[in-house]
Parts: sequence; structure tokens; C-alpha cells
Amino acid sequence: MPGSRLTGADRRRIAAGLAQGLDYAGIARRLGRPTSTVSREVARNGGPGRYRADLAQFATTHRARRSPRPQAPARPDDDRGGLDPGAVAAFTADLTAAIVDTGMPRTAAGVMACLLTAETGSRTSAEPARDLRVSAATISHAVGLLRRQGLIRHARDGRSRRHRYFLDEDAGPRSAVVGARANQRLSATALRGAEVFGAGTAVGTRLVAAGRFLAQLGDDILRAAEERRRATTGTGPEHARTAGATTAR
Repeated sequence: MPGSRLTGADRRRIAAGLAQGLDYAGIARRLGRPTSTVSREVARNGGPGRYRADLAQFATTHRARRSPRPQAPARPDDDRGGLDPGAVAAFTADLTAAIVDTGMPRTAAGVMACLLTAETGSRTSAEPARDLRVSAATISHAVGLLRRQGLIRHARDGRSRRHRYFLDEDAGPRSAVVGARANQRLSATALRGAEVFGAGTAVGTRLVAAGRFLAQLGDDILRAAEERRRATTGTGPEHARTAGATTAR
């Protein structure tokens, strides 16, 4: 029934699909609905990890019973140039799920998605808690993780005394570097394990192969990150040659 409202049975099937690890497209095919319908439904009701069919049904019924209210003026951070709010919510949910797949905890991934999709690249300390429907303490824990990884920073809001979280300009490369260093630590551990079991054993051979692969992967990522840093800061070999020629003249 494309276009009609979701029923309680539909929501139970969505919950079951999420529990089975299906993506939004797979769940939508089961329901005979557009993928955007499923992604909006999940995003509106807590996200993939917190979606509950009974709560979603209750919330929908409650919203339908409320009298219409004037729409609050959009805050600067929420001004998305007339974009479809449903499409934005669906994309944010997909982005969060993609970040979770990299190994990041769900709430931290949600905070990153909030910042990545904010026009200013920043949010007040209260906004992620509201958007993700979690407590301030949960957000604080997630933010602590992201700050330790150098992915975000915080400062005072110039218009108030509230703190704001800002997406670090190098968050993408920095995240890759964090992952590369984790791979290198795992590589060193695997190679040390090969010494424990013996390089000639099946376990030792397996650990050596894994360790070498992870070491090479980490080195490649770190090398690419360093090349990007040099390109953006002008400290590469070409810059050095140009600077030397200028000095000579």
C-alpha cells in the first residue's frame, strides 16, 4: 500500500527486519513500500538501535491526536535551504548507520552525523541529546570519545554561555589515522603472538599473515594522510623546491 500510513503490523515487521540486520531497502521490499518511508519511520522513532514497534505506534497516534501548533522558526543550525526534512532525516539515519559500521559506538556515530549534516558544522551541547533522544550524560560520554580521537572540539557559544561542539576540519583524515594506528597496534600484537606459538605452527603462520597485512594497510593509510597534510599545508617537496628557488633569487 505505497503512500498509505504505516500500520502497527508494518511497524512490527520493520522492527523484526532491523533485528535480523536487514537494511532499509530490504525491509521496504518486504513491506512493498519506498525505502524512504522505512528510513524516515526509523529515524523519527529513535534510529535503528532504539526502534520499538509499540513505542513508534504510540508516538504516531499521539502526534495525530495533538492539535496543530504553529511551526517554530528554524534555528540557524537547522536552516537547510528548503530541503525536505524527511529526506534529511532519512539520510542522517543512513549516515549514522554507515559510521556505526566502521566500528564507532552508535551514540558517538549519531553525534558525528549531527555535526556533519549541520550547516555550520556545529551544535550546542543540548541539541544532539534532543535529536538522538538520549540523556545529556550519554551525549557527554560519546563526546568524550570523539574528542579523545580528535574528531571534534568544543568552545563557548559566542551568543550565549552554552558550549558548542564543532566538527574538526580534518575529522575525516584524522579518523582514518586513528583507525590506521589501531590496525598497527593489532598488527604488532599478532606478530608477537606468532612468536609465542611459533612461526612454523598453523597459528603462528595465520598470525604472521594477519599482522603483515594490517601493518601494510596501516602504513598505506598513514602515508596517504601525510601526503594530504603536506598538500594542504604546503610543506611537500615541491613547496620546498619553490621556496629554495625564491630564496636563491
